[in-house]
Amino acid sequence: MKIPALPFTVTDWAGVAETRHPGETGEAVWRTLEVGDLRVREVEYSPGYLADHWCDRGHVLYVLEGELETELKDGRRFTLTPGMGYRVSDFGDEPHRSSTRIGAKLFIVD
Repeated sequence: MKIPALPFTVTDWAGVAETRHPGETGEAVWRTLEVGDLRVREVEYSPGYLADHWCDRGHVLYVLEGELETELKDGRRFTLTPGMGYRVSDFGDEPHRSSTRIGAKLFIVD
């Protein structure tokens, strides 16, 4: 990830338009800012959310609220709570997917 040239910018996430993304179960609500190849998101997963795909994209992820379950395709599982996060490179380690029993709010840069 390379942050492109851009001016100092303050973001009020409440003013960023939402997009809804259905999962295998539940849904994800994204508020997204994109500058060049950089994508910055505030993401909320509904209770019972399960991603409908395995992801190979690199991320830096931070849990703001709730509880996130991250599963790697090789079977490893990680439970993340507020204040925890992970980082993974594009096509790094194993593909991963997210789920949550109670819901989660995340900050993601990729």
